[in-house]
Amino acid sequence: MDASPLNGVGGTSLGVARARAWESRRPDRLFDDPYAAEFVAAGGSGGRAPLSPARARLAFHVIIRTRFYDDFLLAACDSGCRQVVLLAAGLDTRAYRLPWPPAVTLYELDLPEVLAFKDRVLAGAGAEPRCARTAVPVDLREDWPRRLTDAGFGASAPTAWLVEGLLVYLSPEDADRVLSRVGALSAPGSRISLERNNAASVIAEEDRGGIEEYAELWQGGVGDTAGRLAGDGWQTEVHELADVAASYGRPAPSSSLSGFLTATR
Repeated sequence: MDASPLNGVGGTSLGVARARAWESRRPDRLFDDPYAAEFVAAGGSGGRAPLSPARARLAFHVIIRTRFYDDFLLAACDSGCRQVVLLAAGLDTRAYRLPWPPAVTLYELDLPEVLAFKDRVLAGAGAEPRCARTAVPVDLREDWPRRLTDAGFGASAPTAWLVEGLLVYLSPEDADRVLSRVGALSAPGSRISLERNNAASVIAEEDRGGIEEYAELWQGGVGDTAGRLAGDGWQTEVHELADVAASYGRPAPSSSLSGFLTATR
């Protein structure tokens, strides 16, 4: 395929796809992403080299959060949400691999080059979405709410929001603005999930060998994510990564590996 490899922040989505491809090859896999390996191959990434300790920790985090967010989104739909918004969707394939209930519309927001690469690879693989899927090419530092509503999103309906691996790549000001905009678009009954802590606060600077290409892009994001959401009227719940991993039968290599937040309006 003549798709160009992704660079910069967009390129991090290939690393995430690589972790999903590894997990999908396991006989005891926590999820099956049949398209992850397609992205890795199209992006020119082999994916079988030995992992540094820091890269292994990030891969573990990605694998556990993928399953956790899968479960969160399906539960949100069971609770009545029929709009799903993935901010910084990257090479996410949930529209294609999860068993969505009827009448779900899923919006994927990310940089134009990321979504274009993704659509080329999925078209080549003959993938068909299992819900109504709308891609919204946009820079999340800009006026993405207008682009989202122009694409058909309705702010009066409950929405399930997923902010996966995004905030650490934004400045504190831009990250705060993203959460403010999510709050302004969230009707009662809406739900949101995101990382509790940024990777920068989980992996010390001296322990980042092998993940320099990610670490050099980190800009800080939001420090107290739970407090920030609570200030906008969300009812938050913390899920420690070690506890979540144990519930899936995967002991975490360290108890300090961050975790996730879920919140309701």
